[in-house]
Amino acid sequence: MYKRMGAILLAGMLVMTAACSSGTPSDSSAAASQTAAPAADVQSEKRVIATTVAAAQMMDALEIDLVGVPTSTKELPKRYDGATKVGNPMSPNMEVVKSLDPTDVLSVTTLEYDLAPVFKNAAVDATFLNLTSLDKMNKEIIALGDKYNRQKQAQAIVARYQDKQKEINQKIAGKKQPSVLILLGVPGSYLVATENSYIGDLVKLAGGINVVQGQKVEYLASNTEYLQQANPDIILRAAHGLPDEVIKMFDKEFQKNDIWKHFEAVQHNRVYDLQEDLFGTTGNLAATEALDELVKMLYPTNRNE
Repeated sequence: MYKRMGAILLAGMLVMTAACSSGTPSDSSAAASQTAAPAADVQSEKRVIATTVAAAQMMDALEIDLVGVPTSTKELPKRYDGATKVGNPMSPNMEVVKSLDPTDVLSVTTLEYDLAPVFKNAAVDATFLNLTSLDKMNKEIIALGDKYNRQKQAQAIVARYQDKQKEINQKIAGKKQPSVLILLGVPGSYLVATENSYIGDLVKLAGGINVVQGQKVEYLASNTEYLQQANPDIILRAAHGLPDEVIKMFDKEFQKNDIWKHFEAVQHNRVYDLQEDLFGTTGNLAATEALDELVKMLYPTNRNE
């Protein structure tokens, strides 16, 4: 029952949260900007559309032009000011997409089940980027660099994340790993994120131990009695869709449902709300900033370092 409920809720929630899978890093193209594009540029032969903000930011960091970008309230790179808006990431306008005569359309694996048939029926080539972990995102960046002759830019981006991981490993070496519960909320509902989710992967990289182990899925339905028995040291709340509304929902749930008062994380004021622009539901270029924030939450003694 626990897994079945999770699957039902997950189907709806992933559709609502996929458009939120983006970051707004200040250095998204700093490393790449040091390398000039090659003279014989394969990009000149490509007409690429990115249907998610995270994908558009990656292409910007790789210094790759796009003919189409998602319609989003989030800020897109200046490079794409003149690009055509192709609609919501969960349901791109296929007439607009086809009118741009793309050679490739970028989406994410989170939406593949729903969108793959749509692109196939429209005879549009689509690539679904696997951004469910930092390592998988790095591999996708390297693959895009190879595909569009941007190997140096791709290597520079990935090196930044590798350097950050080394820095974090040194910071937390020898320290007791805290247990962590991650809640993913959208208006009206919330799920528990496993270590197979992107945020769950970040927590693991930052030295946390997810209280939900041995699951293959990214998210599960919440069972507060089971979670209370796990008694996590820390509770992280990720709000997506309408973050202000979701935070209010979380606050109401924690006040109304008496069981939360028995969590040590609540008793010790170790409940943290994650910034939506840093903690997307899929990988994005804000990963370094997100990891820094997590280390401060998981290891309070590092707050001033």
